[in-house]
Amino acid sequence: MFQSTPRRLIKLLASDNKKQGLLSIFANHCSFVTGQRLRRAYQIGELYANLYSERTRWTLVGSIWRRLQNKHASTGKLVAALAGVFLWEDEKVRDEELHRCGLELQALESVKNLSASSEKAEGQVETGWEVVMEKKNFKVWRRPIEGSHLCEYRVLGSYNDVTPRQFFNVQLDTVYRKTWDALVLKLEVVDRDVNTGSEVVHWATRFPYPMYSRDYVYVRRYNVDVENNLMVLISRAVQHPGVPETQDYVRVHSYQSKMVIRPHKSFDENGFNYLLTYSDDPQTAFPRYCVSWMVSSGMPDFLEKLHTAALKAKNLEVGIYDYASAVKSKETKHQPSQDRLGDNTRPGQIYA
Repeated sequence: MFQSTPRRLIKLLASDNKKQGLLSIFANHCSFVTGQRLRRAYQIGELYANLYSERTRWTLVGSIWRRLQNKHASTGKLVAALAGVFLWEDEKVRDEELHRCGLELQALESVKNLSASSEKAEGQVETGWEVVMEKKNFKVWRRPIEGSHLCEYRVLGSYNDVTPRQFFNVQLDTVYRKTWDALVLKLEVVDRDVNTGSEVVHWATRFPYPMYSRDYVYVRRYNVDVENNLMVLISRAVQHPGVPETQDYVRVHSYQSKMVIRPHKSFDENGFNYLLTYSDDPQTAFPRYCVSWMVSSGMPDFLEKLHTAALKAKNLEVGIYDYASAVKSKETKHQPSQDRLGDNTRPGQIYA
């Protein structure tokens, strides 16, 4: 049918009164081609739906967007966001970040106690930090974040009555935290990268009156480095298409937390040092000194509640899950099951 189309077009062009016929033939040809392409795309979609699971299909879609992003970065991110695809390759916590956290603690471990006499040694490691609080078991510093009215906080602490494994697991157990942290309104894992074990968490928390409650969407990754005797947990804010902003909470878009734990002896013996580095923008209208006071006073309260929760786990008052067993070493690279989404199922064995 369409092999004769060029000759017919030539004849029609020779006569002005037959232009309408030309347009009609052209329209019919386009409709035929478009219909064929649509039917073919539908058939391909059905084939993939039959061959692959939903998770695999999303992985395939994500791979396509990543290829697009390599050539057109801004366009790729926009298309991925519109399609509801989370780009793990861009947002995951990388190995080098975990390594840097360990180096930060090692740099401060020359300070064996948290007295005022150690402040000079710490200042030689990194400048710009000022002491804002000193307690029996920890010391708090802060430094301004360049180009912002906010501050970054650092806590160097030590406990001798709980094990590193207990302290590590208590921070990761989303179900248990709902029982010991009264400020938590919602806390659940919504997505996971099966290659690195990184997770996306949705966390909603109460803020002091008269402020509205805030919610955070953040990616987190944890690791147990047996070779260097370290446990590391990193969290930072991300945008995820599965957790859009709502009117129920004020979304916090700038948030980062890094925790490094070094046992005094082993992961299952009492005693460890830890370094916590934290910053976020709670999006309040309060002056800088008010926000600084809230963070400086709230952090010790959180650490005390965390310590108490770890003691309850040690005393067998509660049962928590052993996240540390899921990432015992870099060699095994054993990660929790990819099916763990939400709070109903969690990795590892029950541990108390």
